[in-house]
This record gives sequence, structure tokens and C-alpha cells, in this order.
Amino acid sequence: MEVRTRTEPGGESVLSLSGRLTMVAGNALQTAVDAASAGGARLVVVDLHDVEFMDSSGLGALVGGLRSMRAVGGDLRIARPGAQVRTVLELTTMDRVLRPHETVEDALGAS
Repeated sequence: MEVRTRTEPGGESVLSLSGRLTMVAGNALQTAVDAASAGGARLVVVDLHDVEFMDSSGLGALVGGLRSMRAVGGDLRIARPGAQVRTVLELTTMDRVLRPHETVEDALGAS
């Protein structure tokens, strides 16, 4: 999995993931979330558009990132999940906690 990070003008971080979000890749996601938080970001948006597969370990990595951000008074949001990722979120009812946004811009502007 590849993680690309960009910082928005307001200081928010957008993490664009590509590939498979599994146990092996989960560490890279957590490292990127931690780096964003250490850099001062209080909102991290994870763009899942190019994630072709996510398993329960990948879901755990997203939840871990959410916990990390909330521990510093921030938030983690997800955007543009594909059909397989959306199915995992719905089957586990995690779509209630990690509400998917249709676009990165929607996730950045959500309250």
C-alpha cells in the first residue's frame, strides 16, 4: 500500500491510500496519522478511492487512527470508499462511526 500525504491550507491532512489496506499496511497508515498529528493537524481525512481491498485489520487501522486523533482533540474522517471497502464498513456497522463522505471536500467541510 502507498500513502500520499498533503496538507490543506487550513492545516488539515489528507492521506490518499492506494492498494490493499491489510495488517501489513495498517502500520503505514498509523505512522502517517501520527505524523500528521505531530505536525499539528487536528483533522485527518483518509481518501480511500484507490484502496482495492480492505480486511478487518485495515478497518482496525482506521479505528486506531480515529482513536489517536480523538486523543489529541482531533478527528479522522474517511472519503470516497469503493464498493468493497463500503461493504466491510456496512457489514461491521462501522459506517456509523466512520461515516463515509462522497468527496474529500465533503469530509473536510463536515461538522
